[in-house]
Amino acid sequence: MGSINNSNSISSRLAVLAQQLRLFKPPELDTDKEVSVSHVGFTESSGNQPPEKFNPNRAAVLICLFQGNNDDGLRVILTKRSSGLSAHAGEVSLPGGKAEEDDVDDAHTATREAKEEIGLEPSLVNVVTVLEPFLSKHLLRVAPVIGLLSDRNAFIPTPNVAEVEEVFDAPLEMFLKDENRISKETEWRGSRFLIHYFNYETVGKKYMIWGLTAGILIRAASVVYQTPPAFLKQTPKIKLPGVISRDTNLP
Repeated sequence: MGSINNSNSISSRLAVLAQQLRLFKPPELDTDKEVSVSHVGFTESSGNQPPEKFNPNRAAVLICLFQGNNDDGLRVILTKRSSGLSAHAGEVSLPGGKAEEDDVDDAHTATREAKEEIGLEPSLVNVVTVLEPFLSKHLLRVAPVIGLLSDRNAFIPTPNVAEVEEVFDAPLEMFLKDENRISKETEWRGSRFLIHYFNYETVGKKYMIWGLTAGILIRAASVVYQTPPAFLKQTPKIKLPGVISRDTNLP
């Protein structure tokens, strides 16, 4: 009976979380003021609407959350990229990638890529919301898609070795805490900001989660737990003249 009750409790908590996240509305943009880059998107990106035409500079990542064992809170699935890749080799990232012409929206891009990279079947993931897009330093629009995995045991990771070296998970709440974290100040196009680095160790392995992935997870954790991080986030701020600028950056 214990395992059944625990399963029911997890399902109930995830249902409440799903309802909460479905009500999430991305912040409104004011083009007459400076805004932080993590809240900047292209004008066509309000909500999870597809662009009028295929845009090769669109991408999406899947923030796949599940309830950990022994009541240890929500956890997020992460990957370590293959060391043989030409870009970002060996770095920690969220499952995801660039949009393809057949993708109907950001959620489709994120879940398709997750299946290709780590064997996560889209049918196992309950997509509940899409956060405001981030922009990479290469001006790639990255939409964070939040999905809930109700049965973690149903997902057996099968990494595509050409892209993914390891699949692991970490506590989402970690990205709100000022523990095992350092930051470095940098400058880009006249705006000074912080790059955050989180050290994480599990089953004898050490990982560094930083840059765009860390920024997205800080934002996701803030939305899920409805509280700001316990540290200065300091994202880049730029002036948006008239039309939303594409000259924004998050490493």
